[in-house]
Amino acid sequence: MPTTQIFAASTLYGVATLAAALDSDCFPAADRRLLLVSNNAPVPETSPPLDTMPGFAQLRGRFDGVLSWNDTIAPFHPGGWSPRPDDVPLWERQLRVLWGLGDDRVELALESIQVNPAQALAQLFPDAPLTVYADGLMTYGPTRNKLDPLIGSRVRRVLHLDLVPGLRPLLLGEFGVPSETVPTAAFVKTVSELAAAETELEVAADANEPVALLLGQYLSALSILTPEQEEQLHLRMLRGAAARGYRRIVFKPHPSAPPAWSHALVREAQALEVRLTVLERPLLAEVLYERISPALVVGCFSTALLTASTFYDIPVARVGTELLLDRLAPYQNSNRVPVTIADALLPPLEGDVSTPFVDLAGLLGAVGYAMQPELRPDLRGAAEQYLAGSLDSHTWRYFKRRRLTALALPGAIPSQLAFIPRNATVRRVARRARAVVRRGA
Repeated sequence: MPTTQIFAASTLYGVATLAAALDSDCFPAADRRLLLVSNNAPVPETSPPLDTMPGFAQLRGRFDGVLSWNDTIAPFHPGGWSPRPDDVPLWERQLRVLWGLGDDRVELALESIQVNPAQALAQLFPDAPLTVYADGLMTYGPTRNKLDPLIGSRVRRVLHLDLVPGLRPLLLGEFGVPSETVPTAAFVKTVSELAAAETELEVAADANEPVALLLGQYLSALSILTPEQEEQLHLRMLRGAAARGYRRIVFKPHPSAPPAWSHALVREAQALEVRLTVLERPLLAEVLYERISPALVVGCFSTALLTASTFYDIPVARVGTELLLDRLAPYQNSNRVPVTIADALLPPLEGDVSTPFVDLAGLLGAVGYAMQPELRPDLRGAAEQYLAGSLDSHTWRYFKRRRLTALALPGAIPSQLAFIPRNATVRRVARRARAVVRRGA
């Protein structure tokens, strides 16, 4: 029976990761390989489709065809649509006709398995084995919500870039899914293809005038920061780079970020007497590493900070992670692990640039359990061990006392009061006292 592999992607970074994996024979041979692109922007009509972005043509040759998920399910949005269970057989037959699959055996490679469109695709092909490929630091965190066992048990592996060498992902660990790395050399080679084809970039490397590259993320769209706070975060990046002596600075905004933020940076650059270039083209940060050879990359918790440091040996600096560790809510927010990794591994832009030693694997095991105790009860022992021996003035920033108390973990309350969380009488009296206070107010 012929085999068709379908690779779903919503970002150019994801397609580059898939291209590197294919070049490295991370996927078995197949009769056909189809790329299914999805535009998950809030208003897809206002942003360019993935297959029209700069650099896509260089990656297109790895696939036998390109399909559009947006066109397939129009007028529904990729992030909000999934099939009704009773309609799955009808949809599968329809897709097999529409995409020319016939009776082929289908294999799926999906990103962000916890949400649509990945979940919808997994449901529509219920017999397809799944590979989950990851294009960011969230791979190292626990699965953000409980997966249907009919999906989770079909995942054969988590394929990811080796952003933090030696660190094992927690993603899908509840199903015992093994992880596999995409060779770094293959990814860098793929990025080199994109960089060689880029002809419209106006910023050129100059060994006599080092460049600092600033990475924007658009965190206010995720309700992590307010627009004003994020604008101030970008200004801190600019001021910090200037304070380090950089007079030539490049800002790469998030493609969806409002232009007004760039205007504020331009005004600040003029006041600081530095040359600022704001990139308008939606290029991968890794393409910029190859083309402009920055001497410093500054960001908050972007995955691109780790590719710069690990893959390209470029100095990096973080800004604002302390604020985000405090602001992320609820504690289970899936951005917590990327922020934790950036804060623990990377030096700050401002002040003391040293980074205290942190047992990252132990830390993430404890954070991962605190985030998802019901999904990963197997991590409790490691979490208790880490918290009992490693909580100090530095590592406390990664935890919330209320969360530790709710889970009865070390560090929750002073040891002499450790009986309270499990003492029903004390807890009942405390509830009554709070009720009296509320009535009096």
